[in-house]
Amino acid sequence: MSTPRNDVPRNNDLPDRDGGSRQGVAPKQRATRPSTRGGSKPRRGAPVAGTRPNRPGTGGRVRQAPVPEPQRISRYRRWFGTLHPSLQLIGLQLWMPLFFIVGFCLCYVFAFHAPHPHDVPVALVGSDPTLVAAVQKALPGEYLFHTYDSLAQAKRDVLAGTMAVAYDPSTNEVFKATAHQFQVASLVPVTLSTVLTGIGVAAPTVTELAPLPAYDEYGTVAMYVMLAWCIGGYMVAMFIGIMGGPLRHRTRMAVIVVGGLVISLITNTLAGPVVGAIHGHWIELVLIAWGWIVAIGLAVNGLSYFVGRFIAAPAMICFVFLSMPSSGGAYPKWFMPEPFAWLNNVVVGSSMVDMIKHQIYGVGPSYSRGLITMACYAGAGLVLMYFGKKWWERRRIRAIVTGRTTMFQDAQTANREFLGKQRDAELERNGLTSTETGTLSVLRDEDWEDERVNGDVFMGGRDGLETESTPTGRIPVVRGADRTGPVQRPGGAATGPRTRPVPRVDGSRAPARSDAGDTRPHGRHADR
Repeated sequence: MSTPRNDVPRNNDLPDRDGGSRQGVAPKQRATRPSTRGGSKPRRGAPVAGTRPNRPGTGGRVRQAPVPEPQRISRYRRWFGTLHPSLQLIGLQLWMPLFFIVGFCLCYVFAFHAPHPHDVPVALVGSDPTLVAAVQKALPGEYLFHTYDSLAQAKRDVLAGTMAVAYDPSTNEVFKATAHQFQVASLVPVTLSTVLTGIGVAAPTVTELAPLPAYDEYGTVAMYVMLAWCIGGYMVAMFIGIMGGPLRHRTRMAVIVVGGLVISLITNTLAGPVVGAIHGHWIELVLIAWGWIVAIGLAVNGLSYFVGRFIAAPAMICFVFLSMPSSGGAYPKWFMPEPFAWLNNVVVGSSMVDMIKHQIYGVGPSYSRGLITMACYAGAGLVLMYFGKKWWERRRIRAIVTGRTTMFQDAQTANREFLGKQRDAELERNGLTSTETGTLSVLRDEDWEDERVNGDVFMGGRDGLETESTPTGRIPVVRGADRTGPVQRPGGAATGPRTRPVPRVDGSRAPARSDAGDTRPHGRHADR
């Protein structure tokens, strides 16, 4: 008889089978210290935890690792652990709606409740001291005039977005670019016209340099497309950070790259051909979106090593709550309060909106600013991934060695145990039982009937041509100690558990065999 490879019994539900626990064989002594958590088995030949091999000159001394202090559980945590497991999980996730409420109030409501112009740059061709003095007196601190010698250069800066509008006193003409900023193009010319008529000058002529198309009347398409790209990028990396902690860097990056391409294709297809908010430029926008989603995904992936399951908070702060008001998509930075006006220089939203507008309408800064910002976020993400992985592994090992757990881990464990008990109780109420090998149907003795008693080859008995599939049921197990007589089935005794049919309701039984006393082994066809 072969010796088992370890002292762990197999097939515990059927100990009589080969492979069950053997009382005559003493278990082997472990060469390693078992895990204190009980969730893993030590590798054979591995050194005992907390020791190191003897070195020459040390006198055979082995240094023992210091025993960690037990985890201190606060009174609140002990009370929280007495709640229902599902209620614990819900309570530990309520930080997210609270975070949304605070984020919307501090970012969206605060930024958009009263947009007011401040230091709006106006290109003034030549000089007009009267106009400048009148504007400073009527609207102090709202407009900042920049003197230009060339009208062509002033127009280029208006199209590039560095100047809100351009005014030429010699022709009394205002130049604007609605495609770059709808709010600026609507408000600033009206303000200048009011000031000019107040000092006795006729209302200026307004010339449009870059009008908006009919399918984007208010210039908000770029902002919402940018928001879709940001949300897609950070959500892909967020779920990787929450559920893919042990994954390698290459696997994480592959998911981000492939997921970014899929999101880019979907968003640009829906915004363009399906909805009709963008006409043309499909391939260019797919490439731009792909690059931005990968950059955002790498940054969020790097952050996830440090914040764990709370990665949604910093991801939404950086790429939604701060990026949306500071992007310049809804209102320009000259209308936003601080710190949103300054954040326009660093958030991804501003660079993304500028790249979209430059590609579709030919306005705004060139691609260089957006590509530099994209590279910075991607590089920061790679750096965070490199150092964050090591820090996460050290923290994980420390938690395993010290046996420390978090409230969320305790709630998950309690909820898993509760659901297991609830599942077993529900199966039992429906006549089922759960075992290690699966779920078996339980048949009551009075409902059991052996199909071998009746039926033939024509009616569909045991040897019929088309047998009906019967439900799998728990069949009473007859062990050696339960046998009432010397009658043995073919195969001999001690070859595993055997089954016997429950007596029929009408009390009929099969005739007793005449060779009941014969203990010789019988062949398969001995009765014939």
